Amino acid sequence: MTIPFLARRAGFLAAALSLLLTALLAAGGPLHAQDAAKDPMVAKVNGVEIHESDLAIAEEEAGQLPPMSADAKKDYLVQFTADMILVAQAAEAKKIGDSADFKKRLEFARKKLLMADLLNQVGKAAQTDAEMHKVYDDAVKQMGEQREVHARHILIRAAAGDEKASEAAKKKIEAIIARLKKGEDFATVAKETTEDPSGKANGGDLGYFTQDQMVPEFAKVAFELKKGEISGPVKTQFGWHVIKVEDNRIKPAPKFDEVKAQIENYVTRKAQAELVTKLRAEAKIEKFYKTADDKKPAPAAPGAQPEQKK
Repeated sequence: MTIPFLARRAGFLAAALSLLLTALLAAGGPLHAQDAAKDPMVAKVNGVEIHESDLAIAEEEAGQLPPMSADAKKDYLVQFTADMILVAQAAEAKKIGDSADFKKRLEFARKKLLMADLLNQVGKAAQTDAEMHKVYDDAVKQMGEQREVHARHILIRAAAGDEKASEAAKKKIEAIIARLKKGEDFATVAKETTEDPSGKANGGDLGYFTQDQMVPEFAKVAFELKKGEISGPVKTQFGWHVIKVEDNRIKPAPKFDEVKAQIENYVTRKAQAELVTKLRAEAKIEKFYKTADDKKPAPAAPGAQPEQKK
């Protein structure tokens, strides 16, 4: 669900806020007239007040800030806002705000900000517990029952296409399998022999995985083994493996809290897209131009005969 401009919200806010600030300065008044107790003034620049609420906007505008103390961040945002005011005043002195081009861009920026705020409101309103749990429950139902296997493996590497190396690797794996059949601990042997770097530390533990998460040759054997069983030599593009299945189960659904952020994002985008779709359907949009696609002949109806030249 892609909504024009939404993905570039941060970018257009930067331009829009600067333009709107200049317009407010042109009016000769403070940036806002709010209750001083609720929104204290923190600085003045050539008579223009900077309030705490301005710093909140400036922080959003500034993007990711480097780590700094609260006092350092406040000072940075005050300077950031002051610089913007000073440059805007210099632009005003040059009558830049009076140009038709500036006024057109200011109006465009105003529409962007209105769009962003409305979409934000619609998105937040959609994030109800009932809606989010409905999305979660539907997703869990669609998961169905998917098997997972918890396995360990030992890998002896062999480059694909190198038959000599492959044969040597297979013999090493067969020797390792012989040790395992005599009762040696799989994890201990894996730490000693495996050529999978991660397996050296964790005894070849791969954790739980679904069949599509592994290469087909490996997955086929792993999902055929029963709990506690050890495979014979298994060849893949990486070399030769021996696999031990520790457990198998039906993949559990993630807990609601684990995916809550993803669900919030989904219901937000869905509500925003539905609003835009509704507004488009209700609107009268006229285009006074033609594209290359408009000039192409319409496809013939199925079974229609070609028009005969006269």
